[in-house]
Amino acid sequence: MLQQTTVPHATPYYETFLKRWPTVHNLAAAEDADIMAAWAGLGYYSRARNLLKGARMVVSQHQGVFPSDEISLLKIPSFGPYTAAAVVAFAFDKPANVVDGNIERIMSRIYAVDEPVPGSKPALKAYAAQWVRDDRASDWPQALMDLASSLCRPKSPKCPECPLSEGCRAYHLNRPEDYPVRLSKIPKPHRYGVVFLIVSDEGFIVERRPDKGLLGGMLGLPHLDWRDEVWADSEVVNQLLIGAGPEIIGRYDHVFTHFKLTQDVWLQRLTIAQMGDFLRRHNQYQCLSFSEKKALPTVFSKALKFIPSLV
Repeated sequence: MLQQTTVPHATPYYETFLKRWPTVHNLAAAEDADIMAAWAGLGYYSRARNLLKGARMVVSQHQGVFPSDEISLLKIPSFGPYTAAAVVAFAFDKPANVVDGNIERIMSRIYAVDEPVPGSKPALKAYAAQWVRDDRASDWPQALMDLASSLCRPKSPKCPECPLSEGCRAYHLNRPEDYPVRLSKIPKPHRYGVVFLIVSDEGFIVERRPDKGLLGGMLGLPHLDWRDEVWADSEVVNQLLIGAGPEIIGRYDHVFTHFKLTQDVWLQRLTIAQMGDFLRRHNQYQCLSFSEKKALPTVFSKALKFIPSLV
């Protein structure tokens, strides 16, 4: 949950998950849709799918007990090199080269690594390997992470207070904030979409997205393709799911990892009878009650905020 997510934002999700699925056996037995709904709002939904796959593998192939070596852990979906090393060190107190962004920053400054990231990552990992210790294996990476958060910060590092400053090349060069070296950011592509709010007094229409791809397996509002050009009103009218006096009620932005999305919100109000008829004719859609709006990922739930009665 903490991959690309802040601690304050992830904490209530974490607490909810532990309450609903307190063991790996509970998680492995969960329905895919329940996991995806509970994950809504955290983003990077492939993490939720891999979390579930990983739990099922641990139960089916390891009798519900996590292996204690990196090679075995790396075979489990949702485990990458960092997570595998972290589990080995923190859960099993075995020596492992745990390298996250914090430790990369420390290594880049201590050794004044001039190659920009991500190209410098192998060198930074090799430098970090020199700090791995057999004794108190879990304490070493935790100490470096604590150092990074308290002293060797990205901005305004507290170098005079740092116990490693004497041997830090970046400090002696008086350039700690220049490390790690980063390439200039490339502007994100901008795409445009149209989302449909089809509502009645009972709720609103949603669809289940394909399992693969962005937001795979999640519930979402019906929408037009995300493309490089703004959708003209005439184009939208030709693709309305139902003719019921549609109106544009707003526009909002949402930022994904690789692109920025701007969506126009079109509202279509139906009677309860019209909604029922629509669902009978289009079985790929379903109706969510307004109290269930949290099941939507943020990119779609933002659309609901344009109707005060739904917020």
